[in-house]
Amino acid sequence: MKIRIPALLVSGLAALALVGCDSGGGTGSDDTAQAPNILLVIMDDVGIDQMKVFGYGGQTWPMMPNIDAVAHAGVRFRNTWSMPECSPGRASMFVGRYPVRTGIHQAIGPRDLATSQLSPYDVTAPKLLKRAGYESAMFGKFHLAGPDNNEAEFSTPSVLGWDYFYGWVDGLPGSIDRTVGGYDKAGTHVCGFIPGEKAGGAETGACYQPDGSCKVLSRTDLSQDTPGMQCVDSGGILVPNDTCGAPPSYLDFNIQNAYYVSPLVINDNGQAEVVSLSDPRARGYRTTIETDAAIEWINSRPANQAWMATVSYSAAHTPWQQPPKRLIPLAPHDMSPLDGLTCSPEGAPGTLHTRIIQDRMTEALDTEFGRLLVETGMAKYKEDGSLDYDPKATNTVIVIVGDNGSLGTAVKLPFDPTRAKGTAYQTGVWDPLIIAGPQVAEPDREVGHMVNTVDLFQFFGELAGLDAHQEVPHVIDSVGILPYLVNPSQASLRTINFAMGGLNEQANGGRNGPCVVGTSCTAIPTSKTVCEDNLGVYWGAGYDDPSVVPTVPAGAGYETCADVNEARYKATPQQSHLGLVPESTVAIRNELYKLVVNTSVDYDPASDSHREIVSEELYQINQAAPVPLLDTEDRNLLPSSDPQVEAIRQDLRAKLDDMLASSPDCPGDGNLDGVVNAQDVENWRKIAQEWGLSSVYDFLTPEYRDGITDHNDGAVIQANLNKTCERGYSIY
Repeated sequence: MKIRIPALLVSGLAALALVGCDSGGGTGSDDTAQAPNILLVIMDDVGIDQMKVFGYGGQTWPMMPNIDAVAHAGVRFRNTWSMPECSPGRASMFVGRYPVRTGIHQAIGPRDLATSQLSPYDVTAPKLLKRAGYESAMFGKFHLAGPDNNEAEFSTPSVLGWDYFYGWVDGLPGSIDRTVGGYDKAGTHVCGFIPGEKAGGAETGACYQPDGSCKVLSRTDLSQDTPGMQCVDSGGILVPNDTCGAPPSYLDFNIQNAYYVSPLVINDNGQAEVVSLSDPRARGYRTTIETDAAIEWINSRPANQAWMATVSYSAAHTPWQQPPKRLIPLAPHDMSPLDGLTCSPEGAPGTLHTRIIQDRMTEALDTEFGRLLVETGMAKYKEDGSLDYDPKATNTVIVIVGDNGSLGTAVKLPFDPTRAKGTAYQTGVWDPLIIAGPQVAEPDREVGHMVNTVDLFQFFGELAGLDAHQEVPHVIDSVGILPYLVNPSQASLRTINFAMGGLNEQANGGRNGPCVVGTSCTAIPTSKTVCEDNLGVYWGAGYDDPSVVPTVPAGAGYETCADVNEARYKATPQQSHLGLVPESTVAIRNELYKLVVNTSVDYDPASDSHREIVSEELYQINQAAPVPLLDTEDRNLLPSSDPQVEAIRQDLRAKLDDMLASSPDCPGDGNLDGVVNAQDVENWRKIAQEWGLSSVYDFLTPEYRDGITDHNDGAVIQANLNKTCERGYSIY
C-alpha cells in the first residue's frame, strides 16, 4: 500500500514542541518560546540485546546507569529497526531515506564510490534545521561520505551541512598498535599499551609525550591503571622501568592505536583541518575526546540559539581495546573486571576477554554520556554519584540510538549471534531508541509500535516546527515520532518496517575482499586490517596460505567468498565449505510477521561454477521481554502448504517488491531535483574539469560505474536533457 504521510497536525505538534524552558544546556533562561535544542547520541554496534533497560540481554553487563536514568525519564521505543551496518544506518537517520534511495548499502570503505556516499545535494538534518535557525555540530564518528572518492575529501561534514565537526571522517578506529609506539618491534602487545608486571609488563616507567616532555608514572594498587594505560590515556608512550632522560630513538608518535591515537579532523565553518597523529588533540581515549569536544561546543552556544549536537560515539565498535579504569563502574568487591585480563598474545584475543572488553567500552561510553549531561547543565550528580536528570529542567530533547545491531561475537542471549550485524535478521537491525525531553507526557513508558531510524529525520523537523515531507524536494521515508511523545495512546503510524543491506559501488564492479570469521565468509569488512580487527582472516589480495591449493598466483588472494569456497573445495586435503554472510539482505515486517530475503553467490561443486542463491524466509516475531520471538533458523515458516502462511508471505513479498521498485532511476539527474536540465550540465562540467574522479555525476556505464566523471557522463546528461523523472514513492 502506497501511503503519503499527512501533515500530522504539524502546527499543533510544533506548538507542543516549543516549550518555553531554559534554552541552552543550562547556560541561562529565556522567557520566549524557542525551538528545543537536540542532543543526538549514537552508540556504535550496541544493539537492543545489550540494554538491560529494555528487558533483554545484558542483565549483568554492561552497566549503563546514566543512559538508564534518561530512559526512565523519557520514552523507550522497543520496536525500532535500523539498517544492518553503520553507514546505511546513520545515513538513514540524517536524510530520512532508505538505502534503496541513498545507494549506501554497507559500511563505506576506501574504495567505495561517491554514489555510495551521502550526496552533497541531499537534504541532511542540519540543512533542514538551518531553515529554522538551528546551528548543528557533530562529534566523533562520521562515516557518511569521504574522504576517499569524494571531491570534498575531509570537508564532507561541512558540505553536508554541519556548521562544526570534530572527529573521524572515515569513521572506524585504526588497528591496535601492537608495537606500543615502536617499543615492541615484534608486535606482541595486543592491547596497545604496556600491561602490568604480572602480565609481563611494568609497574613504573617513563611516559614521553610528542613534544619531548616526560613524566615518571607508577601505581601502588589495582584500583589504578597500569603506568602503560595511564601513559597512553594521556597521549604518551611508556618506556617501562625507566626514568626520564633523552627519548629513545625508536619512539614513533605517528602510528594509529585504535581508541588512543586517531586521525582527528576538524571542520569549522567550511574550513577543514587534518590533525597530525603526533598532535595532542589526536591522542587520548577516543570516547573522552568525543565528549570533551561536545561539551565545549554546547557550552559556547548563546542562550537564544537553538542547536543540534550529535555525539556519534565510536564505542563499542571493534577493535576492542580496554578503556581507562576511571570510566568503568566497579564490579562487586571493588575489583575491576579488567584486572583479570592480560595483554599477552595468549590471553587477550580470546572470545571471553574480548566480550568483557566490549562491555567495558560500552560502560565507558555511559560514564562519559553522564559527564556530558552534567557538564552542560542538563543533569546533576546526586550524593551517591547517580545521575539526577529532570527532562523539564532544560529545553533540550535527548535522543539515544544504536546505528545497527550488535556484532556477533558480542551478542547477548537469547539473541542469535549467528544472525547479527550485517544481516537483516532481528539481531542485526533491532536497535535501542530512547527519547527524553520536556515534550514527553507520562515519562518512563514504552512504545511497542514499529519505528525506523529514518523516522528521526521527520522527528527533528517536527521539533523545529517543520514538516520534512514539505521541505524536502524528493521522496523521504520518514514517519513522525513526536505524536508518540505527546500522546501516550497514539496508535501506530506505520503498517510496515523495512531494512536492507548489500554491496556498495566500487569502480568497475569491484568489491571488498573476502574475510573468513570462524566458519563464515563475509564481504562486510572494508579492508584487510578491518577484517583482522574483527578477529577474521583476510582472503583478499595478499592472502597466501600454503594449506590451500592456490587457484590464483601466490599472494594475489581471492575476489569473492565463492572463490574462497572453490579454493577450499579443491584443496588437498579438501576443506570444509564456509557459510556465507549474504551479499544482499532485505527484510520487511508487519505487526506480527517478518519476511527476509537473502542473496549470495556461492561455488557449486556439482556444476563446478558459481551460482546465485536466493533464500526467502518467513517468521512470526514479537518484542516480548525477556525472551522475544526471534527469526532463528529453526522458526522459519517456509516452505509451507498452509494457505494462511502463503497469503502472509505473498502480501509481504508484494510490499517488499514495491519498496525495492519505489526509487526509479533518473539518468543524468545528479542533484536529486527530479529533472535533467542545464543545472546538471553546469554541475557536471565543473566537477569534470576540477575533479574528474568519482562523483554523483558518474553515471552507470553498460555494466559498471568507472569512478571517473568525464565526457561519457556528459553524454548521459545530453541524452536525457529536459527529462522530468518519475518521482517515486514511500510505503509506510
